Amino acid sequence: MYTVKEVAKLLDLTEHTVRYYTDKGLVPSLQRDKNNNRLFDQQSINWLRGAKHLKQSGMSVEAIKTYVDLCLEGESTIPQRYEILLEQRDKTLAQLEEAKQRAEFMVNKVDHYRDIMNKVVPDNMNPGNWSKNEIQDKAPLS
Repeated sequence: MYTVKEVAKLLDLTEHTVRYYTDKGLVPSLQRDKNNNRLFDQQSINWLRGAKHLKQSGMSVEAIKTYVDLCLEGESTIPQRYEILLEQRDKTLAQLEEAKQRAEFMVNKVDHYRDIMNKVVPDNMNPGNWSKNEIQDKAPLS
């Protein structure tokens, strides 16, 4: 059996997060000792690990709780769980695409600044130096 502190270290979570997840019902196999301290067995750790990964994918705690409840209901809920994960996968892939676009934007801005420093192009990145026409015509920040 593991304590909150041990599980937090094992799963690279804060102790607060471990307590929060257990308070929200994301660890149905949680046990308590005679002093009401949380105790975790391997099954509890598995629930926490699953909650951690779902949360990192962007799923809300409420949606994770729904998923956990469906898991507890058994195999008859597999189609519902599949749909939940399918929806989260699509959201995660959309977030990945947005992150790629942000990264490309930053690569282009860094390249542009390198060109400015190498005197290949003038400094058109300082809004304080833009004329009214440049703001409308060039839009260098986009």
